[in-house]
Parts: sequence; C-alpha cells; structure tokens
Amino acid sequence: MMTPNPTLPRDDPAAFDPNRDIGRLLVSCPDRPGIVAAVSRFLFEQGANIVHSDQHSTDPTGGMFFMRVEFQLPDLERRREKLERAFGPVAETFGMSWRFSYAARIKRLALFVSKAEHALFELLWRQRAGDLRAKIAMVISNHADLKKTVASWRIPFHHVPVDRERKAEAEAKQIALMTGKVDAVVLARYMQILTPGFIAHYPNRIINIHHSFLPAFAGADPYAKAYERGVKLVGATAHYVTEQLDAGPIIEQDLQRVDHRHSIEELKRIGKYIERTVLARAVSCHVEDRILVHENKTVVFA
Repeated sequence: MMTPNPTLPRDDPAAFDPNRDIGRLLVSCPDRPGIVAAVSRFLFEQGANIVHSDQHSTDPTGGMFFMRVEFQLPDLERRREKLERAFGPVAETFGMSWRFSYAARIKRLALFVSKAEHALFELLWRQRAGDLRAKIAMVISNHADLKKTVASWRIPFHHVPVDRERKAEAEAKQIALMTGKVDAVVLARYMQILTPGFIAHYPNRIINIHHSFLPAFAGADPYAKAYERGVKLVGATAHYVTEQLDAGPIIEQDLQRVDHRHSIEELKRIGKYIERTVLARAVSCHVEDRILVHENKTVVFA
C-alpha cells in the first residue's frame, strides 16, 4: 500500500535544496529471500545510487521484514511519479506496504503547547540551528501564555481554548488551521487528551512527550507517583498518539539516575531536560523518515 506524496510547489525554496535528488524508500512486508536484491535491482535499473540502507527482520523464517533505503537519483522531482508507478509490480510481488519520501520536501509541523515552554524551546532552537530539518508552521495552544514568546520567533501562534463540554468544537478549529499546512503534529507538553476523531486525521503523525519512562507511571502526575515509589531512575517517553492513552508506539526514551535526596521539584527539573532531548530526537527521526510502525511497535533506523 503506497502513501501518496503532495506535489511540491515550483516556488518552494526546497526545490533548490542540495538534497533535491535524495529519495527514501520505506518497506515492510513478510520476510522471504530476495527482497533486498529486488529493491536494489529496481533502484539500479532506474539509475539511482544507493547511499544508505538499513533493514531488520523479526524472524527470517516467517517474520516481518523492514527496510529503509536512501538513494540519489538525478532530476528526482520530475521523475518521482514514474518511479512510484514502476515500483508497484515489485511491491505486489512481495506483498509490501511501502512509500517513497523526498528529502527536499521539508515536513511542516504544528506544535501544540499548554503553559510549559521547555519542549517548545528545544524544537525552536534545533530548527534555527539546522539540527531539525523541518519547518515549524505554527504553534497552537489552549492557553495564551506563550503567545509573545512564539511571536518573537515569527511563527504563527493560535490560541484555541479547550472546554471539556466543547472539545469537539475546539478540535475542529485546530484541524481547520492545520489543513493543507501541516504534515505532522507534535504535542510539546500539551495538557489535553485528544479525541479519536482528531487522532484519525493524523494516524502515526502525532508525536507526544510523556514525562515518565512508559509503561511506568502512565497518566497524570507521574513525578509525584515516582517520588512516592522511591524510584532510582526517572525518564521520558516519546510516542505516537493512539486512542489508548499513553500506550501508542514508542519512538524514543531516556533515563537519568536519581536517589532519595531528590525532591519532587528536583525530579521535575531533571525530567524537563530529559523530555526536551527525547522529544527532539523522536521528531528528528520522524521528519527524516526513519520510523516504520508495525502493530503497536516501531522500527527506528539509525
């Protein structure tokens, strides 16, 4: 099954990006002999040069096979539709789920925030430094606290209050703001639970940062729960959002050692640092097409 790609506008700055001839092919299918050979042969016959390739099998005798191939092909933008059509028979032979992605097409992100600013700042700084190859198209918040902060970065800020009784109305406004302008959603400490209707608009394209090392201490107030249990490690988890709260496919995690001397406030301070880096790594993996989702797990290629 192929995921279609939108047409890149001719006046888009990405059209002149040095990565304009770099493509990526992501594949998942039942494992069997010949998959790597078939993909490599196809790209060779198209005149492409493979510059990086990763693969993983859950079990070579009947498991699932996952592959990410990055390649260089001259005049790729003009040739992409023909390339995708030509790959169809190869994919059908092996029963592949597959998609092509193009490095010149910089993904557009909507950052959702509430009042906490640390995860937001990390993504803003990484984009400015060139470490996050994405465009932060907008920031949406259920509070107005960070409006001036975001304005200083010259990024559109949209305040959409969310009332429990009118959540569907608020989400409809959010979706309207993003339609045609956003490829993925990042919940950078957005303290609202999304409805199934919202999630359905962006399957495996909503990334959340949870302030604990899941599956431990899911739900609200994890640092207080961790303090009560006397944990020796605190962490954070970035995952795709599904209808099941804090149980979507995990993308990235990290930990830091603590001890009995740390208060709840100290645990929160340590946690903020971990949350920032974990979320940024997860978002980078997503925008660089390094993630394949299978059931409720992810394969994340280096």
